[in-house]
Amino acid sequence: MLFDPLYLVVMGIGMLLSLGAQAWVKSRVNRWSNVAISRGMTGRDVAQRILDAEGITNVTIARTPGVLSDHYDPRTRTLALSDDIYSGRSVTAAGIAAHEVGHAIQDKVGYPAMRLRQQMVPIANIGTNIGVFVLIAGLAVGISGLAIAGVVLFAGFVLFTLVTLPVEFDASARAKRALTQHGIITAQEAEGVQQILTAAAATYVAAAATAILQLLYWISRVNRR
Repeated sequence: MLFDPLYLVVMGIGMLLSLGAQAWVKSRVNRWSNVAISRGMTGRDVAQRILDAEGITNVTIARTPGVLSDHYDPRTRTLALSDDIYSGRSVTAAGIAAHEVGHAIQDKVGYPAMRLRQQMVPIANIGTNIGVFVLIAGLAVGISGLAIAGVVLFAGFVLFTLVTLPVEFDASARAKRALTQHGIITAQEAEGVQQILTAAAATYVAAAATAILQLLYWISRVNRR
């Protein structure tokens, strides 16, 4: 099955989309990591400034290992910033820190798409960890019902990637708005933030597109049985 030409095409397209998006992010991050914001604030300072301005007092800012491992955990209300972002004073640090605060703001206001994504995490995990194996097993032994069940499980993961898109786009929009409204960055620095967050959004678009292509492939395989 792994030698199916169509499967190789689908996986090849997905790999190209992913690598292209990652290269774009790396290029923009590196470009603006060398440009310090005029206010001289670190990523942590930026995050705290926005949290304070938005009246969010129950979120903890923590340092986390890794590169671009920044994230917001709504379960513990922890905003984790990687070393370069936490202590960096660049446009990159400000933009990424603000984006993660954007998720904290979503949590505060009860942004529906964010709540839905959280509820779908178990479904997504099942879809990726079990769905494909169930599907392949169904195809291997010729049990169409089992293969269809695998497709349905994997579709749950695909839906999760689609729900992720508005969550990430909205967090970026909130970040850019907060950075300018609270006087943290200049107009030129805002251009850099725009470039970084647009490139970052492309990684989620690539992931969703790849997941959709894979789902269509598996549906075609089931229909060929």
